[in-house]
Amino acid sequence: MELPAIPTVRFARGRLRLIDQTLLPGRHEVISIGDVDAVCEAIRSLRVRGAPAIGIAGAYGLLVAIEEAWGKGEPVFDSGLNDDGSSRESRTRALAGVTAAALVERLEAAAARVVSTRPTAVNLSWAVARMRGAWRGESDAARMLHRLLAGADAILREDLAMGRAMTAHGAALVEDGAAVLTHCNTGGLATGGIGTALGAVFAAAAAGKRVRVFADETRPLLQGSRLTAWECRERGVPVTVLVEGAAASLLAAGKVSCVMVGADRIARNGDTANKIGTLALAVVARRHGVPFHVVAPTSSIDAAIADGSQVPLEQRGAVEVAAFAGVRVAPDGVEIYNPAFDVTPADLISTIVTERGVHRPPFDLGHGAVR
Repeated sequence: MELPAIPTVRFARGRLRLIDQTLLPGRHEVISIGDVDAVCEAIRSLRVRGAPAIGIAGAYGLLVAIEEAWGKGEPVFDSGLNDDGSSRESRTRALAGVTAAALVERLEAAAARVVSTRPTAVNLSWAVARMRGAWRGESDAARMLHRLLAGADAILREDLAMGRAMTAHGAALVEDGAAVLTHCNTGGLATGGIGTALGAVFAAAAAGKRVRVFADETRPLLQGSRLTAWECRERGVPVTVLVEGAAASLLAAGKVSCVMVGADRIARNGDTANKIGTLALAVVARRHGVPFHVVAPTSSIDAAIADGSQVPLEQRGAVEVAAFAGVRVAPDGVEIYNPAFDVTPADLISTIVTERGVHRPPFDLGHGAVR
């Protein structure tokens, strides 16, 4: 049974459409974005989050840059993908008097701004670099516009295909009756609509396996309790929310069959950057003999870095830790440490699952080879 896609990130009639994840689970609202400042704000503020999802948003954000400059109420682009990922006709409107050089100047400026929003998730820079191929060396403005739309649509279409493949591979690691501990959110909301680690759990459930999820709350922004639990409820998968501090006792009690997490960047040797707190889970899982699986697309593999020491780790604002729901919970004047990610060494990881299959240690991910 094929998992239906959540329309996390889509593009239609010149506007980027996102499920605003800062409002979940209280409100399910799709916002419509028509300028680059708003695209960058949505990525930076986590209205759209998850490495694959922000890569898609970044790609379409470059189209928004063109719309903002030359749309003038009539869309330049109309995407050929529906909410469920099915295809329809793609359209681009010719821009009279606009040269390829003017388009490139606009695109390069937008690309630099978009990439700077979040440094750790390699999917963002990967998607923007791939989009640059649509304008490098192109001297015809009309062809460039067509290539831009086709390129962004291809990134979304491929994400959905990769999601279905990797979640099928990951589902094979989930036994009937399994209890899976997750961290942060790795379902359809983190991708173009299918998911990574949580998607593998959903795929196992869709295949008829009895599964349940233990969802780490994931402080400070509660992606586990707000988003993972919401997705589980929507998919009909039993879920229990717990604070991170309870995870170790849960693993020690033998109540977890495996841990499944996603990734924002994976080095060639398998070292994996993911949401802060992932490293602690990996250490405790190893102590208690619980398999620890990373599920991510190959677009999250950074073949340019040898190990996790080279991953840039995003530091976020103090207010996320110092306040909760708008109420100050730390004294004024104290220092706050708020890294968004940590790096889990490859020797603590049981498998890395991509759309190409199940990678087992020793990991050598430079060419995506599956062992």
